[in-house]
Amino acid sequence: MLSKKLMRTVIAGALLALAGAVHAQQTSVEVLHWWTSGGEAKSVAELKKMLESKGYGWKDFAVAGGGGDAADTALKARVVSGNAPTAAQVKGPKIQEWGNEGALANIDAGAKEGKWDELLPPVVANVMKYKGQYVAAPVNVHRVNWLWVNPEVLKKAGAQPPQTWDQFFDAADKIKKAGLIAVAHGGQPWQDATVFESVVLGVGGADFYRKSLVQLDEASLKSPTMLKSFDTLGRIKTYIDKDAPGRDWNLATAMVINGKAGMQFMGDWAKGEFTAASKVPGKDFLCLNSPGTTGSFTFNIDSFVMFKQKDPAAQKAQLALASAIMSPEFQEVFNLNKGSIPVRAGVSRAKFDSCATKSMDDMAASTKSGGLVPSMAHEMAIPGSTRGAFLDVVAKFMNSNMTSQQAVDALVKASKVK
Repeated sequence: MLSKKLMRTVIAGALLALAGAVHAQQTSVEVLHWWTSGGEAKSVAELKKMLESKGYGWKDFAVAGGGGDAADTALKARVVSGNAPTAAQVKGPKIQEWGNEGALANIDAGAKEGKWDELLPPVVANVMKYKGQYVAAPVNVHRVNWLWVNPEVLKKAGAQPPQTWDQFFDAADKIKKAGLIAVAHGGQPWQDATVFESVVLGVGGADFYRKSLVQLDEASLKSPTMLKSFDTLGRIKTYIDKDAPGRDWNLATAMVINGKAGMQFMGDWAKGEFTAASKVPGKDFLCLNSPGTTGSFTFNIDSFVMFKQKDPAAQKAQLALASAIMSPEFQEVFNLNKGSIPVRAGVSRAKFDSCATKSMDDMAASTKSGGLVPSMAHEMAIPGSTRGAFLDVVAKFMNSNMTSQQAVDALVKASKVK
């Protein structure tokens, strides 16, 4: 028999443990993100499941559309009103911008416990830090310069998988003559810019891309190579159907999946849509380097930034969220669903398909060769205001009779926007 004193101690301990568990369960992380399509939604569900297994609730704050632009607007409104979410999908230079506002939480404790500095490439770790301290957890690495192809459409058209621009336009002509849409596209500024940056990389190479779209070198921006890039982009838009304006990217991907269109320029999140539709790479679809970009890799890293929270329980929940994001288990299942590749070391390649392993190999090779460059279109390369000005120029070019020379002149002007 337990003594009364010991019994009281046991009961008190049990009640404290129960109260802690209940409090943890009542503590929810509110996460702002724009992952709402099929493959993306499955990925979010896995993160929610992991958090709930740790005793934390999940309050979903999903804002669809705009490649994150709409979510960014919603986030600004929340932070300005003094009601920041626990975490938000923010990346690239915007992390530093929020840090400058004094809005971000320090999650160094979780990063040190998880040995993030040992698991992440330095170039990635630096993006996740503000003034040397971790404020964000990276989720994955996306490759942007992909061309997604339906091989059945190519076969019907008598075309071959393209690697060069000449081969691409030959295939596009044949698909068009076969009565199908050559290029599936959604006429939204970020999608226009996605095609544009792959064209710049394919026409000019990684060094030219870096000088023009990262360093904003004026001589490169106004060069004959940039003029040729716009000429190439102008030719591509003649193969896009008239219903493209406003179309979401995943609906354009569905056109390739369903055989209504032959090709799509899009990052590897598109592969998540193929996977969700039970399609097999190499058989039902092809993942090719966008024309002219063999040996180069434009990267887009998704990450969750943690915003300052007053409640200690919410702060603890943030560390739990960050730990879950960086766990090998989540990195594997998330990236299998999302179409991207793990950002951290130590994740098995066994379950990843041929497109993913090609991406892993190409990233490693381009890191050594200097062909690894940040995506301008996807907020990894330049400040938000300049990126916005660039997107405006490209969108106007895609939706008007603007000449290539006028576009080059406008791009030079846009590069000076601060």
